[in-house]
Amino acid sequence: MISVQAFELLATTVLLLNEAGEVVEANSASEDMFGRSRRHIIGQPAFFLFDQDSALEHTISQACAGLVPDCRQFASVRRGSDTIEVAVTSLALVNQPWAALIEIRDVEQRLLVDRSMRLGDEIETQHELLRNLAHEVKNPLGGLRGAAQLLEAELPDPALTEYTRVIISEADRLQALVDRLAAPQRMPVQWQSINIHEICERVCALVRAEFREIALQRDYDASMPELKADPARLMQALLNVVRNAAQMLTQTAAMGSPHITIRTRIARQVLLRHKQHRLAVVVTVIDNGPGVPAELQDRIFHPLVTGREGGTGLGLSLAQDFMQQHGGVIEFDSRPGHTEFRLLLPLEP
Repeated sequence: MISVQAFELLATTVLLLNEAGEVVEANSASEDMFGRSRRHIIGQPAFFLFDQDSALEHTISQACAGLVPDCRQFASVRRGSDTIEVAVTSLALVNQPWAALIEIRDVEQRLLVDRSMRLGDEIETQHELLRNLAHEVKNPLGGLRGAAQLLEAELPDPALTEYTRVIISEADRLQALVDRLAAPQRMPVQWQSINIHEICERVCALVRAEFREIALQRDYDASMPELKADPARLMQALLNVVRNAAQMLTQTAAMGSPHITIRTRIARQVLLRHKQHRLAVVVTVIDNGPGVPAELQDRIFHPLVTGREGGTGLGLSLAQDFMQQHGGVIEFDSRPGHTEFRLLLPLEP
């Protein structure tokens, strides 16, 4: 007997078919896969769910008729703009109405997860290198600033202090940069129950004050429950992403009136940082700017990488760091006129 609880917790979509090839059972992941409720999935001929792919229809018919016993067949099927992998298994269960089982995996999602994991490892390696470098730079930088102050006190001509002040100013700027590079690892995450919309509202208020020419729109899921997170770090991560979008909009031509939308949603059965989560919070930041340049898309979260004049290349990198400390991740899709940055984090850490 199939465990109902295990059936529901499966991350992959699973359909159970009768001998006629009709769906008699479907798990909760199927609703996300097909964009419809189970009530509208159960009772349908299975191949109708796959744009009536003829090769897949034949495979399903063979499996349901028991003509391919103990056989597992695979097919890659286009579903809209996505590719999904469909495994059809013939079932020989006594006194059960199930003739075949269909298991569906989203190939595009799997590739995205693989890319995200690989990117996370690369970024962590680079951050470790930068933290070590920051540690090595910090002490001589303090000595340089102290020496400039002593030199300033000994200079006979006050006009010459202009040069020592430049040294002190630049040393302070580099010190601030070093502190930002080391910041994510300094303090442990302070877990609290928070309302994500309160964080969004605070970010909106700050960005509105700084970028009055940009329209900020909100699209919130009112049913969103509270989640466990570090409010300061989560706010900083979201602020960095929204501010990055706003800065790009002010420096380049938007496709129409410049605007940013902040959207919140709940996603189900999400794989984040090697761990499956039943529910995840998704905060999406959408702008109508020129998009992320193609040459930067694979490196956009790397430290010191920026496509913006005057940018430090730390904002998005630190945001990704903060999200990873929460067991989450930032993903993005970008094309001219439409860029989406998605902050995903588990509802419960």
